Amino acid sequence: MFIGFDYGTANCSVAVMRNGAPQLLKLENGSTLLPSMLCAPTREAVSEWLYRHHDVPANGDENEALLRRALKFNREEDIDVLDNSVQFGLSSLQHYIDDPEEVYFVKSPKSFLGASGLKPQQVALFEDLVCAMMLHIKQQAEAQLPQSITQAVIGRPINFQGLGGDEANAQAQGILARAAGRAGFRDVIFQYEPVAAGLDFEATLSAEKRVLVVDIGGGTTDCSLLLMGPQWRARRDRQESLLGHSGCRVGGNDLDIALAFKCLMPLLGMGGETEKGIALPVLPWWNAVAINDVPAQTDFYSSANGRLLRDLVRDARDAEKVALLLKVWQQRLSYRLVRSAEESKIALSGQTTCSAALPFISDSLAAAINQDGLEAALNQPLARILEQVQLALDNGRETPDVIYLTGGSARSPLIKKALAEQLPGIAIAGGDDFGSVTAGLARWAQVMFA
Repeated sequence: MFIGFDYGTANCSVAVMRNGAPQLLKLENGSTLLPSMLCAPTREAVSEWLYRHHDVPANGDENEALLRRALKFNREEDIDVLDNSVQFGLSSLQHYIDDPEEVYFVKSPKSFLGASGLKPQQVALFEDLVCAMMLHIKQQAEAQLPQSITQAVIGRPINFQGLGGDEANAQAQGILARAAGRAGFRDVIFQYEPVAAGLDFEATLSAEKRVLVVDIGGGTTDCSLLLMGPQWRARRDRQESLLGHSGCRVGGNDLDIALAFKCLMPLLGMGGETEKGIALPVLPWWNAVAINDVPAQTDFYSSANGRLLRDLVRDARDAEKVALLLKVWQQRLSYRLVRSAEESKIALSGQTTCSAALPFISDSLAAAINQDGLEAALNQPLARILEQVQLALDNGRETPDVIYLTGGSARSPLIKKALAEQLPGIAIAGGDDFGSVTAGLARWAQVMFA
């Protein structure tokens, strides 16, 4: 049996074809979306969990070495890895919120897969993390189906990373392919996410149109200029319909991080001075919220940075504010900070102001954010998103008849306004912001596997 599988940066979802139409399956608490998060007692628990409870073999020398280290570490630390030791989605988030210092928590593992400079042992770890999520999702899907799933079309961004080019893309897709194989998928095909979203929109068209798909996901923005219509739907070879692509590593997570940095970090002493009037360095505050940047997070949670933060508390004019940043370091609260910013961004899609409360840091700590503050905070990542739109148009050398805007950030009035200003007079269409890619992947799976 085949599925369309959106292994997303923010959320994961899968769909099957039923009666000629895609149907998304439920993955958590009745929802078709599983937030891309997992947690375990230790980092090493994930590898042992795959081996001990799901008979997933290690794949290659590095994965075998990782498994040996994991078994040894967990045995020496007297950690029992049980079938429920690894949690996913909102369940994993709740475990992290309940005990952030004692839980190994990962949000959006996909955002790290194309990172430059990953060591072989890091690649092996990410492969195990992705494999664990894929295995869990496959099991959740199969519980709703009459037979096992062996084939999948998996979505991928145009570019996993802004740096690294083809090498980074090959690294990331290789991790996804190996993880999928170990999770039990026999045949795997990859399809560009904006093309998949376009395939779902194409089902609504009665005549050929030039469609600019703008897919703003959690970790990337991907644009494709496509010829779409009834005459293209059943074709396996769509090369002539693909007019232009672009993609960069800026997405919803980057909007959340920018909002947290600009609007929340001043509450924690960013922008302050020492008693001698010397400006405090900004980097620790940025690294604290840069949750999709492995080196930044490694630097922030290092022992050396802990010593630096204590020195800053000692020297700062507003020591009590800087002490709150030290608390973030001590209790590993970066994800919760960015989550609060994300909730504020969502709230501001439907209202003019909101209060971003941070009770997990201090009971009365909160920032009032309005539309002007949101626009100022998101100005830089929004500009990069619009650059990708123009690049896709330049590559395609055509003017679109319609813009199809999708992805988790598609509901933002700021983004719609910016697109309308950049391409005046061109209609902006929308669909299922969180399900269009998955539905299109299922449609492509039917073309390729049925």
